[in-house]
Amino acid sequence: MNWITNYVRPKINSMLGRRDIPENLWIKDPESGEMVFHKDLEGNQWVIPSSGHHMKITAKERLKHFFDEGRYTALENPKAAVDPLKFRDEKRYVDRLKEAKAKTGLDDAILTGLGTIEGLPIVATVQDFNFIAGSLGVAAGEAIIKAFETAQEQKRPMVLFAASGGARMQEGILSLMQLPRTTVAVDRLKEAGLPYIVVLTNPTTGGVTASYAMLGDVHIAEPGALIGFAGPRVIEQTIREKLPEGFQRAEYLMEHGMVDMVVSRLDMRATIARLLRLLLKAPGEDKGIEPEILPPAVIGAETRPSA
Repeated sequence: MNWITNYVRPKINSMLGRRDIPENLWIKDPESGEMVFHKDLEGNQWVIPSSGHHMKITAKERLKHFFDEGRYTALENPKAAVDPLKFRDEKRYVDRLKEAKAKTGLDDAILTGLGTIEGLPIVATVQDFNFIAGSLGVAAGEAIIKAFETAQEQKRPMVLFAASGGARMQEGILSLMQLPRTTVAVDRLKEAGLPYIVVLTNPTTGGVTASYAMLGDVHIAEPGALIGFAGPRVIEQTIREKLPEGFQRAEYLMEHGMVDMVVSRLDMRATIARLLRLLLKAPGEDKGIEPEILPPAVIGAETRPSA
């Protein structure tokens, strides 16, 4: 037994009130290298105050900041087959699902909430990139379809925040089948005359971009978001040419007509509320505030009431 290590040092530490400091107390800005206090960053919706860089945000945090007073009713996701193909790579797919559920607290990559923004009742669906890269599988597809059906039944506009690496490879063809299924759900909502707004976040790629993420009435992108089907590295290797600077970023796509506007996360709720009032021809106070369209140089308490 080492008397100094096991007795003296712990005694001194307890007397001095030494505490362990969290490793994520300060977060580095990827753009400037500036260190930002995590509480300040969290209060600013994970947008770096100085550079405007938009960091990834969880689905629960996004809905908390998006809905009025952070209040919404979470829509229960439908039950779906787990590991239908009995897939295994470096580890079993069921084990990956368990890890993702424990990490995010979600059943799958989709979280849907019913609430209001500036008094307008809506349905909002968010993909959480922390859940297996926000990939689209059977369970996620079922959850998205239920969100569209709920919006249609309750005659509410639909807002979808896309963040995904694409189809979930562990579910193979069953994942790809979600592309036409979700597309049909979008068409039914539009046939009902209800607005559908898509917010493209970083990153939105693969089969998600090839389906419901590009079928909105209005497409909004967060600053600096990577948006496309295949990644830039894959494209460069295929065509053997250097891509233009900023290719597939939100600002580049807006300049080329693929995205309608690039809006800061801090202005997202007000911008979407104003768009919905225009699309619904709903009365409301027009404050004459235009959304902040950022230039290319700037890259910038959940509650669950019972239903």
